[in-house]
Amino acid sequence: MFGRGGRKDAETVPANADAPGGVLAERMARRTRADEGVPEDRATRLARLAAALDESLRQRLEAERAAGRTPGEIARMAGEAVQAHFRAAGVALTVLELRDLVNRALTRVTAAGAASGPVELPAAAAQASATPIPIPGAPPRMPAAPPRAPVAAPVVVAERSARPEPPRAAAALFAVPSAPPPDAAAKAADQAAKVAKARLEQARKTVQSLLLKRMDVGAAAELPRNELERQLDELVREILVESKIQLNRAEQTELLSMLLDEMLGLGPIEPLLRDDSINDILINGPKQVYIERRGKLELTEITFEDNGHVLNICNRIVSRIGRRVDESSPIADARLLDGSRVNIIIPPLALDGPSVSIRKFAKKSIGFDQMATQGNMSPQMATVLRIASRCRLNILISGGTGSGKTTLLNALSGMIGHDERVVTIEDAAELRLQQPHVVRLETRPANLEGTGEINMRDLVKNALRMRPERIILGEVRGPEAVDLLQAMNTGHDGSMGTLHANRPREALTRLENMLAMANLNIPNKAMRNQIAGSLHMIVQIQRMRDGMRRLTHITEVTGMEGDVITTQDLFTYEFKGEGPDGKLLGAFKSSGLRPNFTPKAAYYGLDKTLMEAMG
Repeated sequence: MFGRGGRKDAETVPANADAPGGVLAERMARRTRADEGVPEDRATRLARLAAALDESLRQRLEAERAAGRTPGEIARMAGEAVQAHFRAAGVALTVLELRDLVNRALTRVTAAGAASGPVELPAAAAQASATPIPIPGAPPRMPAAPPRAPVAAPVVVAERSARPEPPRAAAALFAVPSAPPPDAAAKAADQAAKVAKARLEQARKTVQSLLLKRMDVGAAAELPRNELERQLDELVREILVESKIQLNRAEQTELLSMLLDEMLGLGPIEPLLRDDSINDILINGPKQVYIERRGKLELTEITFEDNGHVLNICNRIVSRIGRRVDESSPIADARLLDGSRVNIIIPPLALDGPSVSIRKFAKKSIGFDQMATQGNMSPQMATVLRIASRCRLNILISGGTGSGKTTLLNALSGMIGHDERVVTIEDAAELRLQQPHVVRLETRPANLEGTGEINMRDLVKNALRMRPERIILGEVRGPEAVDLLQAMNTGHDGSMGTLHANRPREALTRLENMLAMANLNIPNKAMRNQIAGSLHMIVQIQRMRDGMRRLTHITEVTGMEGDVITTQDLFTYEFKGEGPDGKLLGAFKSSGLRPNFTPKAAYYGLDKTLMEAMG
């Protein structure tokens, strides 16, 4: 419907099109199959068309290579030849199919060049050694016919005049290597894919501006995505015809998905949000988007149009939860509909454009069993943590950014009884507790007049009046530590929280500094006594350089000796080396000590299980 048809394609067919493998023979074979009523799937058809083009394209590319063409010129000519051949046969290739075909053709020519150099093979030898371009899922080929006398190969790309031979003195300067780098074909195919993507993005801009003029935006926003997609499909096709934009069906489907993401979702990053293997999405201005997958950062090819495009996405995120981000309030914490945590900072504070950090969470909660299977902890450590949570110990989870503190806190909360009332307090709600009786509280920033701010300390004070049995803080970072410790020490056993620290001992120091931020004017020994009397356990988690998150310490707070808080390590992780696959090698070791909370475990009937786990 949108392809170039009929007459122009017929003019590109050479005079010898009736030669074996020619376009005319292909059309006659297709007409014969249509008369016989034999159905043919797409994979079979692609394989047959590729086999028909294989020999002529190989000869053509080898001749151009021998004539001194650069790898880039050869790749471009191969792409033009493949497109023209398949278009003449009535087949519209997707970007991936075109890239695969061009890549295989160039690989074939590169392999031939590496074996024989720039010397051209005789026609009979070339015919005997030729191998068709393989297509996945295609049926096996019939044996090749006996070689014929060499004839001019059908070429769908216009012949170029031969270049004059460079002077001998400059031969070394302009010489083409006999074997291009192995990744030259892949780079050429990637370049072709980038060009196709840029063309599709330009089509989106053109169609989107015309589409918004013809539709009722308010009514479209109320429709479900499936219904809106159905109604826009025909309208988008009409606009493409009117604008004389030629796209195949696969490209039209991708264009429609891009338009829906812009209208209903978060634009270019919507595919990243749907990818469950991605943990973090980091936007550094309009032209740089990173993702974290399996603990490693990767640069993506996704870009935005400009800073205004990114700001539009930012406002769409924060407006859903009643917040704002602008020059007067350039920092915002928010969350997506699926619970993903979002931090936004925009100019003038962000110099290179709006910066957005999205922390995604798995759709399915990760428990202790899965963590033990993945190697995040040992099964014995999982047993001790289950007992600690069940015995209502006050637990603090310590770790760096992105180390998995919130995920571990969710796992610990899985041992809370369904008959307990739990209050969670966070800056941006991300905890997902499975208990039925949970009250979720979230802080609020100041309004335009600079008033109305509700910070975490205000919420902790209010939570004490809500008859909670446990209080869980998403992150302790300031004076709210005072109220949390008081809650732990006044009948709210089993409370939990997270903070940023590198080791358990440093976590105690940070907690002491947070108490000092509240300006209580009490001696250091009194603050340490309150910490030692309130906190029972510190769990240290770390993201290591191989991308794996591991529990490095399970440390118990045992009391005070003089002015020092005493602790004992129940479990530690011992690093041993690095494996051939880049994974770190180590072991989780038990100290074998008797836990200080053993009497409390006996109260719940779990003391024997605890001692077995400690070894």
